[in-house]
Amino acid sequence: MKAAAAIEAVWRIEQPKLAARLARYLRDIGLAEEIVQDAFTLALERWPQDGIPGNPAAWLTHVAKNRALDRLRRTTLIDGKHRELAINLAELERERPDIEALLDEDIDDDLLRLIFAACHPVLPGEQRAALALRLLGGLSTREVARAFLVPEATVAQRIVRAKRTLRDAAIPFEIPRFEERRERLAAVLEVVYLIFNEGYVPAAGFDWIRADLCGEALRLGRSLAALMPDEPEVQGLVVLMEFHASRFAARTSTAGDPILLLDQDRTRWDWSLVRRGLDGLNHAMVLTPAPGPYLLQAMIAACHARAVAAADTDWIAIAAYYQALTLAAPSPIVEINRAVAVGMAFGPAQGLAIADALRDEPLLKNSHLLPTVRGGLLEKLGQVAEARAEFRHAARLTGNDRERAMLLARANSPTATA
Repeated sequence: MKAAAAIEAVWRIEQPKLAARLARYLRDIGLAEEIVQDAFTLALERWPQDGIPGNPAAWLTHVAKNRALDRLRRTTLIDGKHRELAINLAELERERPDIEALLDEDIDDDLLRLIFAACHPVLPGEQRAALALRLLGGLSTREVARAFLVPEATVAQRIVRAKRTLRDAAIPFEIPRFEERRERLAAVLEVVYLIFNEGYVPAAGFDWIRADLCGEALRLGRSLAALMPDEPEVQGLVVLMEFHASRFAARTSTAGDPILLLDQDRTRWDWSLVRRGLDGLNHAMVLTPAPGPYLLQAMIAACHARAVAAADTDWIAIAAYYQALTLAAPSPIVEINRAVAVGMAFGPAQGLAIADALRDEPLLKNSHLLPTVRGGLLEKLGQVAEARAEFRHAARLTGNDRERAMLLARANSPTATA
């Protein structure tokens, strides 16, 4: 049991790094992922018998690289591409025999190479996002499906097609230059934020926070910011993630149960991260006269960060920023959040009117977000029975066990604020 738990923990942390490193040399994401899975399968066989290695990541890296070489050497008809790959891997072995040093060398660069490859324009948007969550987020196909509210088979097909397309198109695993980098930037930022959000509130499972995913997303974001220091949206995304990450310690009780934003003990926020976020926001605002979607969201998060107590929150400013966000990046999710902000700023009836306009939105059909927000607004209007029904409906739709328990508790005694 101890070995299985260790393998799962190592998988979450090391799988994206190892897949990124192998993909760089194999130039085939599918093959890289398959070899990484082989290495973890071997760990499942060996570690319970032999014990957990002192450096699990180095053990897995060594096994995966050896298996990559074996796969290439076993190829019956070795064409020029396979020969070149074998030479690359052999050179890597000769030049970097120290596996631990190899692990620490340019990890973020490899992850950035992989994310830029996964976000190549040759792939449709839904394939890019699914592939990135699978590889960079280390999510199972089922977890990715829950994150996108689509059938698991659909996600599996998207991932397979994306890998095949990248392989057949011989997409290079490199950080593109200048204009090409900017052309892919929106997709890259979307993927990084998807990974962060899946860590902030996992779509499925028992965890309310997956700090490992949030940490990977924040690390990738900071690497992008260093690579593109004059891009306001890159800076805005990093600031946004820093503000959200500052609340981690206050988001759960000692038992791991969720604590909503307005109920959090703000003395438990990481105020060094808040200050870093505010400084970053000031820098990003200088870069553009017209904030984009991530910078607008960072401005919203800053309103919460500046409020020493929940009662001090400037909800009128937040509602205005959400209005601007609906113009910059319209989506049903933005409208749901705007309903909450308007309800706090101008009264629950106005917020409910915005939420009610979304009741026939197809993209929200299988999402718990709308009934959760409607339940909170109805509760404030004193419509307790209707609020309870909405919370129960939301509980049936969410895939997160912690969130389901919280929603059912609100349905039984709806006293929490939205």
